[in-house]
Amino acid sequence: MSETATGTFTVGPRADAPARAVPEIGRRLLDKQWSGDLAGQSVVEMLTFMTPVEGSAVYVAIEIVQATLNGKQGRFAFFHAGVSERGSQSLTYRVVPDSGSGELVGLSGELRLEIVEGVHHYSLHYVLPNYTLFSQ
Repeated sequence: MSETATGTFTVGPRADAPARAVPEIGRRLLDKQWSGDLAGQSVVEMLTFMTPVEGSAVYVAIEIVQATLNGKQGRFAFFHAGVSERGSQSLTYRVVPDSGSGELVGLSGELRLEIVEGVHHYSLHYVLPNYTLFSQ
């Protein structure tokens, strides 16, 4: 059964961000604080490339999330890819398959993002199977 989690997050640069290896490729390390139905923190490593054409760029990122999702605790990863082509934007923001741990084992889903007046609002459409873990 599919579920939806909503809320907001804040994002900021980390003090220990790595140096650039290639001048055309930007590399950023970011911290996020999640609130709402997904509550916790995450670390994002992002690569960007800005073209000489205004409004055209791309980014890819991996994000590790440690949080509670509608009462279930665990850890999982997102991957994102954003493309801006002369101002027309598209974004893919998905849970990495089989990245869930703790009570989030088996988590899958896709996040939709809307930025309103500088606030990042998310809507995470997800599936979380009812796995029962047995210890021997």
